[in-house]
Amino acid sequence: MRTDKSLLAYAYLRLSNEEAQGGESSSITNQRMIIENHCRQNGIILVRDFVDDGWSGGNFIRPAFQQMLGELEQGKANAVITKDLSRLGRDMREASYYAEQFFPEHGIRYIAISDNFDSDRDNIMAPFMFAMNEVYLRDGSRKVRDVLKSKREDGQYCACPPYGYRKDPNRRSCLIPDEMTAPMVQRIFTQAAAGDSSRKIALDLNASGVIPPLKFRVLYRDKFSESGAARASDLWNYTTVKRILKNPVYLGHTLLGKTRKASVKSKMKVPVPQDEWAVTENTHPPLVSQELFDRAARNLGRGSKDYRAYDHVRKSIFSGIAVCAKCGHALCSGGTVYKGEREKYWYLSCTHQRQDIANSCEGVRIRYADLVELVTQDLNALLSLTDEQMDSIVQSVLQRGGSEEAAVARKRRSEQIAARLSVIDRIIVKLYSDNAEGALDDDRLRRMVDEYQAESRSLRAEQADLTVTDPVKSEADNYARLFDLVRQNTRIEKLDRNIMLTFIQRIEVGPKQFPPGLQKATHRNTPFSQKVRIIYKFVGDIDLQDVLTPPEGGKTRSA
Repeated sequence: MRTDKSLLAYAYLRLSNEEAQGGESSSITNQRMIIENHCRQNGIILVRDFVDDGWSGGNFIRPAFQQMLGELEQGKANAVITKDLSRLGRDMREASYYAEQFFPEHGIRYIAISDNFDSDRDNIMAPFMFAMNEVYLRDGSRKVRDVLKSKREDGQYCACPPYGYRKDPNRRSCLIPDEMTAPMVQRIFTQAAAGDSSRKIALDLNASGVIPPLKFRVLYRDKFSESGAARASDLWNYTTVKRILKNPVYLGHTLLGKTRKASVKSKMKVPVPQDEWAVTENTHPPLVSQELFDRAARNLGRGSKDYRAYDHVRKSIFSGIAVCAKCGHALCSGGTVYKGEREKYWYLSCTHQRQDIANSCEGVRIRYADLVELVTQDLNALLSLTDEQMDSIVQSVLQRGGSEEAAVARKRRSEQIAARLSVIDRIIVKLYSDNAEGALDDDRLRRMVDEYQAESRSLRAEQADLTVTDPVKSEADNYARLFDLVRQNTRIEKLDRNIMLTFIQRIEVGPKQFPPGLQKATHRNTPFSQKVRIIYKFVGDIDLQDVLTPPEGGKTRSA
């Protein structure tokens, strides 16, 4: 081993929950002992260790690993040591990237002791070792799925016990009523059967000081991270009540397999078709009778109507397109009617500003007619461009793209896209978390996830364009694609959804900005400005107009 350069090493230790069940061979203690002995025998100074205990090797978004990378960038060590390559990770592509590219490019020596891997030497067998680690990951995932499937088919409850139940200490795969929460479930069903709405039941539970399901788990049952515990709301909401009232588990039946992991390497869960759910009847003591369950179900939907079937209901053309610039959630259509006026009191508001949602947005709101006029003006400004003006824009893109500033701008845009993709991933995870807590119903979950996944696909396509051999030509081609659409259309008299979908990818609406000294509108004509960013297909936002003035005097919004 080379000794011409003093090595200041970080030890990285990782153990997944599944591997922990296999004995002491890969335990954190054993890994630490092997690395310390290696350092002592080879004159390596071990600076500190980073431990991810209970983290899968399927991805590299692990807290200790990310912290280690941050400290390596500060030059605090020049080597990383693991017991073997699988401790670094089991994703073949990413493990190979860090071991054979990232660490060497940053002047960091990487050593995997048991696999005799050293980034300072030729490692001919490395590709096979990386591949075998991924095979182990996939095979382990398959075995876990098979075991879970077998348990589900046998009626065993192999999931987190639902509110009202706990695991039987003598048979961990069976449910028994929880003395603390089972009476609350029975109360919910009794009130619903008597005709109370889910919203009224939620309000009554809050008034009685009953702890909601997720908060109960945080306080009394399960171990949560600090960030996970912070997401638990102190309040019941009607969606949580509805979820309980619809769940056949309270009849004594086991229902599992409603979601699955998106892939071997992903922690995200996606819905499973209902005909593929695992349902086993009479597996544990019921909390309610079939009669009570059925009466509650009949009353649950008694006041529900599909308002989309009514002609007089407002139908927004911005659905899935207009989002809150602060939190990224969709803007929802709503409003009132006063003295026959409908358009005047029609607004789009952030869906994530309810008081019963943890970490809710402070709220973004815009009058529907104002947004229609603003977008119409911007689109008409785009459609009014002459061929000479469009060619001029393309030429300016080519000239601008060849400059050093353009290279910096492309890099900055790539970083912005990466940051936005990370935010989208976190939002989707949060949406599934809200859905699990009962703060978001299944239909809205599917719609919102579809919207964010569509945005993610578009951003990834743009990200790919930024890495092509000639990014300048690619950007010019994108403008040409947009201008081809422009030439096929004439001035817009009335904005509709088809036109929106043709030209616009997303509209980001920011909060209102009031004059200095004012936090909110003090009267109807209080002036304010509001940032509205229109993201066009292929090219992003285009600065066609600096300021657009809505019809009501005194209000301005910048696009």
